[in-house]
Amino acid sequence: MFLKASVTEKGAVLLGKHVACDGFDETKPLRVVTHAHSDHMLGLKQSLKECESTVMTPATKDLITALKGPLFLTTGEVKTLGYGEEFIYEDEQLTLHYADHILGAAQVLVEDAEGTRILYSSDFRLPQTQIVESDILVMEATYGNPYRVRPFKKTVESILVSLVEQGLKKGPVYLFGYYGKLQEVMQILHRVGLTVPFVAPEKVFRVSKICEKHGMKIGKYLLSSDEEAQLMVQNRESYLAFYHMGSRRYVGKDALRISLSGWEFESPYRRIAENEYVVALSDHSDFTELLKYVGESKPKLVVTDNYRGGAAVTLAKEIQKRLNIPAKPLPANRSY
Repeated sequence: MFLKASVTEKGAVLLGKHVACDGFDETKPLRVVTHAHSDHMLGLKQSLKECESTVMTPATKDLITALKGPLFLTTGEVKTLGYGEEFIYEDEQLTLHYADHILGAAQVLVEDAEGTRILYSSDFRLPQTQIVESDILVMEATYGNPYRVRPFKKTVESILVSLVEQGLKKGPVYLFGYYGKLQEVMQILHRVGLTVPFVAPEKVFRVSKICEKHGMKIGKYLLSSDEEAQLMVQNRESYLAFYHMGSRRYVGKDALRISLSGWEFESPYRRIAENEYVVALSDHSDFTELLKYVGESKPKLVVTDNYRGGAAVTLAKEIQKRLNIPAKPLPANRSY
């Protein structure tokens, strides 16, 4: 049964005879991109060039275009699938299912001629993610260690809002995170009625436009290079700036700064400098939720993704011990 699902040394998740997810594999005619984060777009240029079709949700296609430019996806055959829409390729059926992670994220289900249901969860967060029943499950393992549990999940949003509101009383607030999570925070702050302007650099701005197009309500936001935004920055007015985590070293040093990280398990937030906090906002399931998914998916076999870090070796052991389901980390020769 292991032959029906694997994770290669180059990070491709192989499902059935025809499908490679989140990495290129020369033996598979179909490539699936589960979502628009860089560790899930490995080898995408090569896939576009060599695969018969590259499959993704419409929102993921729009996000990749926003991040990579309008010509990037035109170099190959791209097929968009809505959630629940079936794609038949020879003797296998491919379906994408909703995953709560970033906009457009999907789980991938392949059903073969023998009726085996082979599922790749990719990155997800419960409880909003649909749990799909499977025979073989390839599982993300980001927080696959028993110590990676966040019992305070329900308080994180309100603490984030409170920190932002307090900071705005003194001036601008800068938030740092990854694409998708930044737009989730925009939505949270818009929902609670914050009316101060949102400011974003070009890529964050473009991603925000796509999120709006696909139904997210994120309020008014300005491009950081616009004259109105520049004046606010110069005058140190109260505004919210949203920057990719990679910009944290370079901008907002004289403002209140909030970094958004899922790697916080002791408390919902932590002060790391006089004007800087880390808030434990995660778009991944913690250990307890990973086990819950496995239990309710009811697989006969689990493969934990040992390419993308996390704790795949530990998670496989815990699945076998606690759920009595055979589990194996792949690729086998990587360790963290």
